[in-house]
Amino acid sequence: SESEGEEDEKDKGKLKPNGGNGADLPNYRWTQSLSEVDLLVPFDVQFRMKGKDVVVDVQRRHLKVGLKGHPPVIDAELYNEVKVEESSWLIEDGKVVTVHLEKINKMEWWSKIITTDPELNTKKICPENSKLSDLDGETRSMVEKMMYDQRQKSMGLPTSDEQKKQDILKK
Repeated sequence: SESEGEEDEKDKGKLKPNGGNGADLPNYRWTQSLSEVDLLVPFDVQFRMKGKDVVVDVQRRHLKVGLKGHPPVIDAELYNEVKVEESSWLIEDGKVVTVHLEKINKMEWWSKIITTDPELNTKKICPENSKLSDLDGETRSMVEKMMYDQRQKSMGLPTSDEQKKQDILKK
């Protein structure tokens, strides 16, 4: 079908998701599930970083991560809102700052972590990686339906709702 060709054109420049449904970018990498985002920012430092050496500022719609006294690696608007009180960060191996963000909208794949990032092709996300089993039954069936609908749509087929409508019409 022709619409599919057009869709792929739009997606051509987009990044392919990494194994964690996020992106590997030059200065950091991030992964996500439907409900949360994890960001890893490695710093090329000759010493073991401690909390006081870094600047991490998580706001509802803005994220800043950097080394004190240096320009921040990230200082930009987030793709979408996060729950500040449920987000956290820590330093791994004295070299890597990991930031854990809780999404407010837990039904959405982010196509980028901050608005200045290159866009991720969210159609290529394998939601199976996000441990569907962790979700309760209702959420899970909703997510599975969403995934099914997305697949159907990407193949130019009717979504489950459209199929229902067609079945009713047939009767």
